[in-house]
Amino acid sequence: MGDVAARFAEIVGDTNLLSGEAIPEDYAHDEALTISPQQPAYLAKPGSAEEVAELLKAASEHGVPVTARGSGTGLSGGAQPREDGLVISFERMNAVLEVDTENHVAVVQPGVTLSELDEKTTAAGLGYTVHPGELSASVGGNVGTNAGGMRAVKYGVTRHNVVGLQAVLPTGEIIRTGGKTSKVSTGYDLTQLIIGSEGTLAIATEVIVKLYPRLPHGATVFAPFETFDEVMTVVPKIVSSGLSPHILEYIDNLTLAAISYNEKLSLGVPDAIRDTAQAYLVVALENRDDDRLHADIEELGGMLGDLGAMDVYVLEGSSARKLIEAREKAFWTAKAAGADDVIDVVVPRSAMPEFLRRSREMALSREAGALGCGHAGDGNVHLAIFCKDPEKRKRLLTDIFALGMELGGAISGEHGLGKAKSGYFLDLEDPAKIALMRRIKETFDPAGILNPGVLFAEPGGGAEAKQSNRPATT
Repeated sequence: MGDVAARFAEIVGDTNLLSGEAIPEDYAHDEALTISPQQPAYLAKPGSAEEVAELLKAASEHGVPVTARGSGTGLSGGAQPREDGLVISFERMNAVLEVDTENHVAVVQPGVTLSELDEKTTAAGLGYTVHPGELSASVGGNVGTNAGGMRAVKYGVTRHNVVGLQAVLPTGEIIRTGGKTSKVSTGYDLTQLIIGSEGTLAIATEVIVKLYPRLPHGATVFAPFETFDEVMTVVPKIVSSGLSPHILEYIDNLTLAAISYNEKLSLGVPDAIRDTAQAYLVVALENRDDDRLHADIEELGGMLGDLGAMDVYVLEGSSARKLIEAREKAFWTAKAAGADDVIDVVVPRSAMPEFLRRSREMALSREAGALGCGHAGDGNVHLAIFCKDPEKRKRLLTDIFALGMELGGAISGEHGLGKAKSGYFLDLEDPAKIALMRRIKETFDPAGILNPGVLFAEPGGGAEAKQSNRPATT
């Protein structure tokens, strides 16, 4: 193994290769609540795609498992390394290589954070619209999990906003997929295959992202409702109205109380409404014309009032920004409150009321809690799970995931499966689809070095990846 370390150091330089106890603890985990940290054997910090290629070639030759790491902000254990593995950190590959104002794209390295990209594109009056709630997240990490966020209702998730990649295969080959073009119909779409593969097929070393014009005027409408069903009845009507909100969120009453307390958020809601409202709708609108924006706000306010809102509040400037920032920190609020897991099941928008009702009933029947908020505009439900007993929690999550799939959805809408949810995926998904995915994995990664234990069981049956998660009777 000393020879392997020497080879890695030869590729990236002695100062960019750490091993054993010299590796800081932060590289042993991401932000998943249910995955224990695992110190890797090696940490490499490459400075180019060519160095990544040489690292992967050496890892394949020596059978060293590899985990790619951006900022470590993931919520599914996808960046947890193996004990005998190599972490490839992209902190040195963090340049915005180009902001192309003619083609409305930016070319970036995977270690660029969303805040860094936002800063570089602001001067051009453009912006990257994928905001998964943590601006320290890296673009490469977004690609790995197909990250989404609150703005997905209008602009889509990562796969709708990435048009090309440079990627390194585990065999050491460097490929380019897509480009600056807005469409392509030539062969298999390898760009889309790699996006969302959670580092199991290839490692992105350059990303071409779409940019959109920044609209100068915006406001956020905040409306309390007496029941969840009322909120969910309103959502499709807003989507079909033509108002084109770029944020359309629901927040349950307990979650709003928690984030308001944590973030010292004052929304001016009277006690009488706050005490009876069960859910809140947050709708953000934007426009290039201030008069048109206010006309849209007036139309939206009237619609919400007609559809049962207890009141309608219009927030602009810092008030609107603080509410959105507080919503983006909901994970940290749940973690501080002692949540045992956070999940992000996605269902068809019309199925959200039934999913929320039945998942809450499942939790209550087990003396557990399922609280939260979510992207009402695209059916992505974020639930904080409060259930201390691991076996009871496993059965509860199995049933909640199975319910989501029964209603036409999937286990994860944007966090990815990682090591935290891959066991549920293997037990609940169509075996024919899993077999096909395995064959794709084997074609890309014949040595099986890329992120073992994520999506598929490790050779010999990894404990994190393969659990006994058969649906319980409810």
